[in-house]
Amino acid sequence: MTNTRLPPPLYNAYGRYVQQKFGGRVHKVSVHAGFTCPNRDGTAGRGGCTYCNIVSFTPESARPKYSVSDQIQSGIAFLKKRFAAEKFIVYFQPYSNTYAPVDHLERLFRDALQHPEVVGLAIGTRPDCVDDEKFEMLARLAQETHVNLEFGLESIYDETLRLINRGHDFACTETAIRRAQDFGLSVTAHVILGFPNETLEHWLAMAEAINALSIDILKIHNLHIVKHTELARQYQQQPFHVFSYDEWVDLVIRFLERLAPEIIIERLYGDAPRDLLIAPRWYLSRAEIIQGIENEMRRRGTHQGRLLKNAAPQQTLAAQEI
Repeated sequence: MTNTRLPPPLYNAYGRYVQQKFGGRVHKVSVHAGFTCPNRDGTAGRGGCTYCNIVSFTPESARPKYSVSDQIQSGIAFLKKRFAAEKFIVYFQPYSNTYAPVDHLERLFRDALQHPEVVGLAIGTRPDCVDDEKFEMLARLAQETHVNLEFGLESIYDETLRLINRGHDFACTETAIRRAQDFGLSVTAHVILGFPNETLEHWLAMAEAINALSIDILKIHNLHIVKHTELARQYQQQPFHVFSYDEWVDLVIRFLERLAPEIIIERLYGDAPRDLLIAPRWYLSRAEIIQGIENEMRRRGTHQGRLLKNAAPQQTLAAQEI
């Protein structure tokens, strides 16, 4: 017997994770449950995040004019037809999906689990919309099914959070993530790279800060500007730099090299419908974007976590000598 070293995967891909966890083809079904955010209703501000237009990331079927049950049914039908999906995670996506009394939330989430092909929940929210009572409820659900709590981290820099009107600081995010982990919950964080007040050094340092949070899953988005947002107004008044595709490929690879290899990567870029997107205009398909990132990683001979001193060792395969 000899040990043949296998190169590590380029990155710890979410698709591989759900395939191994659930078996079969697993897709998320986005639903809109009619929530808002505290930086919209006056509790923590008005106007919402400067970059946010939910129409840019919410499918037509996931709109509040339909019941959550109807959204799940139509979303599943669409995903089955288009992707031959077999199992589904209901994704409470727009706005802050824990911004309500806990009894209402538990009924809502349990109702979503009634569909026989639903294998779990992904719940997008803000760090200022959770507390121990809600964590306890989610932990009970997590004993019965897959539950992932997704926090909009966006940036670790308080000045950025102020400029984009988040209505909370990074310490709030740290506290919420740590407390969710205390309750044994799976945690996703969403970050945006490219805010005009930040620099390359800021973005690369974010990888180290994210490692320290020990999250389970990460979504990495490039800043993009969509119509009908405060950010679009700012951009049109005084344009600022947004990443070209080649610039993004370089940055996201450098970011991944500094990111702990055990963190699962769910997204490597952000996008929006072409009729809403102002910038950047890459005119590439999802497959072309991902393939370009992966090809460049292979060309550089690199992988997620490569620059970390204590990165996990390469995988090995025991193989018989011929």
